[in-house]
Amino acid sequence: MRGERLREVKLLEDAFVLCDGDRIAEIGRMRHLGRIPGEVEEVDGSGLCAVPGLVDCHTHPAFGGDRVEEFSLRAGGASYEELHAAGGGILSTVRVTRALSAGELEQCVRRHAGWFRGHGTTTWEGKSGYGLDRDTELASLDAVRAAGGVPTWLGAHAVPPEHPDADAYLDFALTEVLPEAAARAAAADVFLERGAFDADRSRRYLEACRDAGLALRLHGDQFTESGAIPLAIELGARSVDHLEATGEEGAAALAASDVTGVLLPASALFLDRPMPPARRLVDAGAAVALATDFNPGSAFTASLPLVCTLACTQLHLAPAEALAAVTVNAAHVLGLGDRGRLAPGLRADLTLLAAPDWRYLAYSLAGDIVAGVVCAGVAELRR
Repeated sequence: MRGERLREVKLLEDAFVLCDGDRIAEIGRMRHLGRIPGEVEEVDGSGLCAVPGLVDCHTHPAFGGDRVEEFSLRAGGASYEELHAAGGGILSTVRVTRALSAGELEQCVRRHAGWFRGHGTTTWEGKSGYGLDRDTELASLDAVRAAGGVPTWLGAHAVPPEHPDADAYLDFALTEVLPEAAARAAAADVFLERGAFDADRSRRYLEACRDAGLALRLHGDQFTESGAIPLAIELGARSVDHLEATGEEGAAALAASDVTGVLLPASALFLDRPMPPARRLVDAGAAVALATDFNPGSAFTASLPLVCTLACTQLHLAPAEALAAVTVNAAHVLGLGDRGRLAPGLRADLTLLAAPDWRYLAYSLAGDIVAGVVCAGVAELRR
């Protein structure tokens, strides 16, 4: 045993998970559980169903304010691109977020992290990208880490107004921010899209981040196919995220690569956009993950169970495919091979469902299905 603190969680009356500190020591039936030496804390999950701890591999939690006014305008017919071009969208959140102190920003991220946990998420990635200056970007990464998330530097999210163009902004970001961001973040991300960063500028940004030791991610094919998938494959990125605009050739290229497609159906629903071609990707052999895309403008939800429902009803994935996409596949995108599965030696993360069948994760449309979590061996039950 690696430590003195042991924790046992009973599952479905006759099953157990035995945790040694933050790791799973044993899984089995209660009748096969032998004598456990040392102090044991038992958490009774009788009547609940356990799945691996949910992993949200794409969120934007470091922001202040809201965009409820833009939501109203969009409901009246304004497009995302029109709002962005008029100085709204990302840049409107940048203005509010820059006005926060580092402590206030951390409070915001911690609040959002609590929402994730309440919906059964035990591991989450958090991007910067609503500062786009040195201090706020670094404070965003610090806040994500302090709140328990995996930080990603989204330094190329948009071009802030104090820079004349994308090249000038990248000169600043790669010189003044990247050295310190690389010491704080696990990965770098870029918004490769019309009106944001084109393929050549994205390559410049990503190559510099890769040389600084960061793993690579891309926002791509959200509104247009602008070269995100070929660039991700060329640079060995971990994922391309969104893919609502991906056609047959892009899907085939992604399926033939080691790059994971991260699908964000809540964002497509929120923006009234076409859903990503999940069934085509999976049938072609691509690895896919699912995530919330939690952010103030295009996916204001922290619920992976809701995303699983959308995956089954709108993306035509089977419940088992959706579960894999929010556990082991999402953990792979984050480079966390010790999460997303239930097996001895892995981190003791479980999501507990108040249901007789694990498929209720997707079956219960926005229902109160999560009974609690076990995160790194520590149980938080709501009953």
